[in-house]
Amino acid sequence: MADIQIVKVDQGGVNARILARETKADFRRIEAASLKMPARFTSAEGKRFFVRLFNTQQLNAHFISVIARTRLDHEDVAKVETAIRTQMEAVTGKLNEAIDGAEALFKANGITSIATYDTVPLDVEVGVLSSSGRRFLEVLGKLDQLMPLLQTLEIHEVITTQAVDIQRATLKRQVRNVANGTRNFAMGLRRRMNALGGGEGDGAGETDAERHSGGQEVAPLPDALVPAANGVEGSDDGSKAVEVIEQA
Repeated sequence: MADIQIVKVDQGGVNARILARETKADFRRIEAASLKMPARFTSAEGKRFFVRLFNTQQLNAHFISVIARTRLDHEDVAKVETAIRTQMEAVTGKLNEAIDGAEALFKANGITSIATYDTVPLDVEVGVLSSSGRRFLEVLGKLDQLMPLLQTLEIHEVITTQAVDIQRATLKRQVRNVANGTRNFAMGLRRRMNALGGGEGDGAGETDAERHSGGQEVAPLPDALVPAANGVEGSDDGSKAVEVIEQA
């Protein structure tokens, strides 16, 4: 009787579908060493955001930190890197606050167990190229950690479905904005490089996000705009578009 199964459960098909639907990022031109780190994602949000955003964010961050430095002023590049890091720190803070708040509600309401997923976790070994990539991987991990906490609180009716939906959508948008912002910075720096004449050469002046955007996770930066060196501001579509007129 113990072997009787009354429901069909996932055997890895969900992960296969997620991976099959996403455009593969092209790392063939990347010659930098990477630190291999294990990563596990269990939530639908964590899995999809990792597959859609992580590698593209890494490639655009690599373009900013390595390629752009070969032709642009190092101080300008450093300001862009600082803006990206500041944005990630802000999102990390929001996620930490949400996790702490959820855990406080667990304690206040005597909840001792967390909802678990019947789908197979996505276990991967990640090649981390830089501190920016490591920080973004941590952001994705915190998003993945928060999702079952919110669902548990919803099941116990500690918070409403509407409240969960609002918090989930807000945090997902902020995480996505990190990748969008890095992409927009890379596009702006590439235009500045092209304005100097000749581009970077060998196609490296084209960012990976421009080749593999998939059309849904990133919003194009208007040609008249380039990333602000001292920060980013939200645009109507939620991406961290910048609002500084491109210098000639």
